[in-house]
Amino acid sequence: MPIRVYLAGPDVFLPDPGAWIERKKAICAAFGLHGVSPLDDLPDEPRSWTILPDWHRIALRNEAHIRSADAVVANLTPFRGPSADVGTVYEVGFARALGLRLFGYATVTTSLLDRTIAALRGTARQAADGSWSDADGLQIEQFGLFDNLMIEGGITGSGGTLIQQDKDRWHDLSVFERCIQAAAAAMFGGDRPRRLEPEQSDHTVVDPPRIVVACADSTPPLPCTSASSASSTCR
Repeated sequence: MPIRVYLAGPDVFLPDPGAWIERKKAICAAFGLHGVSPLDDLPDEPRSWTILPDWHRIALRNEAHIRSADAVVANLTPFRGPSADVGTVYEVGFARALGLRLFGYATVTTSLLDRTIAALRGTARQAADGSWSDADGLQIEQFGLFDNLMIEGGITGSGGTLIQQDKDRWHDLSVFERCIQAAAAAMFGGDRPRRLEPEQSDHTVVDPPRIVVACADSTPPLPCTSASSASSTCR
């Protein structure tokens, strides 16, 4: 049975999500993984779901896809705000509760703190002790993380990997490819993954991204310079 990875993310809102997802699935297949999309039909979908509103049926279908997966690869690129897409974050938490391995990637490297301050458009205030708060006096999370601590905590606890690199936010697949390579290395024990040959890929990987390797023990995340080093560290 192939290892199934659920492809979470706001990619479903792209102008041509079907074509985009097929490109992602092709990358998964090149590394021996079977990509599962929120857009996929659900085999043996219960007849009782046909009377449900579309939104409810989509939610149940996505949860069923996640339950059928071995891991989740989540696009955590900030979406319509300083943080990741809220639906994607829900799916990450849902998968974590099921005990799945989590992998995340983003085409942005700016920290959550910096993105939040920018989003508040000059209304954030810094106290003498260095802490930040918004106009209502509510503290702003500042642990130096890419996103909310629960997201990175879930990835860390699952033994997964978070990969970040500044790229074209909604048109790049090279960071996703590196994340899939790291996922394959972890899921196959480091023996199976291979990099796409240039003629097999319709995009170019140029610079190595910032990778945070999050392992399931108490060891703090270790910065790496390539997906291959990530795969050898986190299995």
